[in-house]
Amino acid sequence: MIRSGFLALLLPLPLPALAEDAPGGELNPNEMSLETALSRAREGEVGMVVCAQGYMLTKSGDHAGAREVFEACAEAGYAGAMTWMSQMEDNGLGGPENPEAAAEWSRRAAETGDPVGEFNYGLALIRGRGVARDEAAGRAMVDRAAAQGLKIAERMRASGYDPDAVTPDADEAKYRPNLF
Repeated sequence: MIRSGFLALLLPLPLPALAEDAPGGELNPNEMSLETALSRAREGEVGMVVCAQGYMLTKSGDHAGAREVFEACAEAGYAGAMTWMSQMEDNGLGGPENPEAAAEWSRRAAETGDPVGEFNYGLALIRGRGVARDEAAGRAMVDRAAAQGLKIAERMRASGYDPDAVTPDADEAKYRPNLF
């Protein structure tokens, strides 16, 4: 009697494992993993889901992997990935700091009409970071971003285009002119 009761308790145990293969889908599909996103980006198979995984990769500390995903997505025309590439290049995440490449990614994003790209490229032009300094062109870019409702661009415009108004204190030294 005890044996048959024990056996009755054990019979349902394999059922949850079988449920994963049930019609209607897999319980935890591998298609949403960061590894799969990275693999797809390497194969040039990018889309919104793959590109969004670049954010998860960089937030998990895998900046090199994030760079691969964002670069593939940026080359495919995703403006958000272009702005992420700019941020990674400017801060040396997943590679050496490269202000010129950062400005170029921002310029490309701006050309798509992306307000973040317009703001970032305008800021680079005003500062002369990674690109020749051109305050008039920089202000025009910031104005374009502000016209689209980008709050940080509106704040910079209201400050008289003062880069310090939008620069975190921790980054101030990075943007000072090199005096030596």
